[in-house]
Amino acid sequence: MIVYDGTKADFQNSVVNDTIAIEIENNIREKLGRETPKAEFRSWLNSLNYMYKVVNDEEIPADTGVAIEYNIPQTAKRVDFMMSGYNADEKPCVVIIELKQWDELKAVEGTESLVETYLGGNIRKHVHPSYQAWSYAQLISDFNTAVQDNEVLLEPCAYLHNYMRHDNDPLDAPQYDLFTSEAPAFTMGQVGELRSFIKKAIKKGDNKEILYQIDHGKIKPSKSLQDAIASMIKGNKEFTMIDEQQVAYEEIINISEKCIKDGKKRTVICKGGPGTGKSVIAVRLLAELTKRGQFVQYVSKNSAPRQVYADKLKGNIRKSSVDNMFKGSGTYVDVPNNAAQTLIVDEAHRLNEKSGMFHNKGENQVKEIIHAAGCSVFFIDESQRVTMDDIGSVDEIKKWAGLERSEVYEMELWSQFRCNGSNGYLAWLDDLLEIRETANYDLEGIDYEIKICDSPNEMKDIVVERNKQTNKARILAGYCWNWPKEERRNTNYHDIKIGDFEISWNLDDGQAFALSEESINEAGCIHTTQGLEFDYVGVIIGDDLRYEDGHIVTDFTKRASTDQSLKGIKSLYKSNSEEANKRADEIIKNTYRTLMTRGMKGCYLYCVDPGLRDYIRKRINITKG
Repeated sequence: MIVYDGTKADFQNSVVNDTIAIEIENNIREKLGRETPKAEFRSWLNSLNYMYKVVNDEEIPADTGVAIEYNIPQTAKRVDFMMSGYNADEKPCVVIIELKQWDELKAVEGTESLVETYLGGNIRKHVHPSYQAWSYAQLISDFNTAVQDNEVLLEPCAYLHNYMRHDNDPLDAPQYDLFTSEAPAFTMGQVGELRSFIKKAIKKGDNKEILYQIDHGKIKPSKSLQDAIASMIKGNKEFTMIDEQQVAYEEIINISEKCIKDGKKRTVICKGGPGTGKSVIAVRLLAELTKRGQFVQYVSKNSAPRQVYADKLKGNIRKSSVDNMFKGSGTYVDVPNNAAQTLIVDEAHRLNEKSGMFHNKGENQVKEIIHAAGCSVFFIDESQRVTMDDIGSVDEIKKWAGLERSEVYEMELWSQFRCNGSNGYLAWLDDLLEIRETANYDLEGIDYEIKICDSPNEMKDIVVERNKQTNKARILAGYCWNWPKEERRNTNYHDIKIGDFEISWNLDDGQAFALSEESINEAGCIHTTQGLEFDYVGVIIGDDLRYEDGHIVTDFTKRASTDQSLKGIKSLYKSNSEEANKRADEIIKNTYRTLMTRGMKGCYLYCVDPGLRDYIRKRINITKG
């Protein structure tokens, strides 16, 4: 949907008469039903006056189409400025311009698309402006049939009109070459260069006809995208399904296709414990439904599994095309009803109520996802809720599905494909941690390697040796050691120190912890490993889990101050200590249960508390008489 459209002449008129921002504001109120914040209104006044100066060139045809705030269908993203017409070969062409008022930025080392700049009162990470413009162009190209059928050329760029460029500027750092070569960034003093870019793309005006076609184009993945993802998934043995996984997969396919045919909303809740194949089914659904022409996205709160799956799929598919398939759970705050045909939510137990960095956006992520999709699919394991903010539950999903008039289907996965297929190990673990009493007091008959180590160095040596085979062993730890923000890219700074043992938390360097070969020298926490699996894991259990007076005890005061999992627990403790202890006990036990089930073949443990170390060793060595 285009908020404002006209010709170049119309746009210039509106700017000269000081009505352009008012016209956009009125259109947003009428089309989107929301009021415009003052800061956004001021940004239009500022940036669009700069664009007036840019287009004030007689060689840019007066009937060139102009669109402002184009809402990309099926998303909450908007393109700042678009111009349409025909190039020298009479081919339809649209220039996409991402406008920025930034006046400085820093490159983020070890990444290919991230920068740091001042936003919302703080220095924050943001995608490079060229990447942003480029990815928007790719999203439109991949999913808009008018662009595909009419072979519309999209020419993206960025315009940072307040930015003073210098020699060796971070904006031009070599790490961003892939995107700046496709979507150049223009800065203060480069009006002439930006004009040339536009004039090269547009020689003849179209009286905004191409914009109209794009605005009314059907949303469907391009054939090349459908073929590429299907081919890559098919050839990747890690995504092969068996038995009940295949049953759930085909049932969900049928439900999703039924939504396409009759237009009715449906919600699928698929329950399953660790290693039952929830993520495998989710990724296969993404591939198959995309192949069938649906607009479908994989959704998760944690970025770690999204990054790993996206990295596995990159190759023949453009990076932005893959990224557009994998979204965070806070993406759907402002997305219209049924904008997406299917949304596949992995790790649904990790959904939050509010979205945004400050948890102040939207109403409820479960509601927003169901609202945004014709078919919403939630893969969930309630025993993996590991923070105070985790609200994902079967009851929560059912509640919002009812309010959204979405028919609910429930299914469950039982077979265990992690921990050497041992449901017995999971039952033993629940009994060990006193999550629930089970018949599995010992490990008799359980084919899974588990060992208590006398020191963290012993544990690390075993894991490092295991990792030499396939790069699928990792060290994990409970979040009992601080993770200073300023040291998160410093490999020489060791956050975790136990005697003569030292190790860094996984580095914030843009690399996937599960895939990077350097990750064996780091420790992953619950936030960077939940939803992932390895062959072997070494787990450091911190002082927040101990064995005292014959029972497992938890202690939230031993959690690191940088951990947000238990944010608000101290306030709750003051008002209701019993409820606070109950919530903290569940979160801490679920955290270690999740960490101790990341390994498919084995788990090696080191416990800071000697009492817990001795107790687990006895439980491992017990056999029935």
